[in-house]
Amino acid sequence: MGVRSAFLFVIVLLIAALAALNWGTLSAPTDVWLGFMTVSAPLGLIMLGLTVVLAAFFLVYVLYLHSSVLLDTKRHTKEMQVQRDLADKAEASRFTELRNFLEAQENKHMAQNADRQTALLARLEQLETSVRLRSDQTDNTVAAHIGQLEDRIERRPLSPVPAPVMPADINPQG
Repeated sequence: MGVRSAFLFVIVLLIAALAALNWGTLSAPTDVWLGFMTVSAPLGLIMLGLTVVLAAFFLVYVLYLHSSVLLDTKRHTKEMQVQRDLADKAEASRFTELRNFLEAQENKHMAQNADRQTALLARLEQLETSVRLRSDQTDNTVAAHIGQLEDRIERRPLSPVPAPVMPADINPQG
């Protein structure tokens, strides 16, 4: 119970206690002028009755306000949930877009890498062919030079080759 509710409850108890302690005075008949006629009635009970009617009216009014606030809160909660759902869908949509964009970028890079790899392999193949051709040309050139040398050696007249001198054949005396 809040402070305001406790305060109102204490006031109601005070009014009830005052009415109970002064019941005789409240119920004593007196002449009451109603504006167009005079009536003999207990003024205290009329005033107490009007206070009870006023309290009941305010109680109904407070309950009405409370229920309208609850209904507004419920409506706002539903609207907030709808807005949250829309925001979640938009977020999911952005994530889906981002994923699609990243996949497209990855596919693009993979295609570029595949093209580069294909170009690199083609270039390596070309270089290998060029090296093989150059190697074959070098082999042919070396073979041609060796053939020329063999031809020169075969065409050359044979001249007597001096016999090797042995140490035993050398005579120190003479």
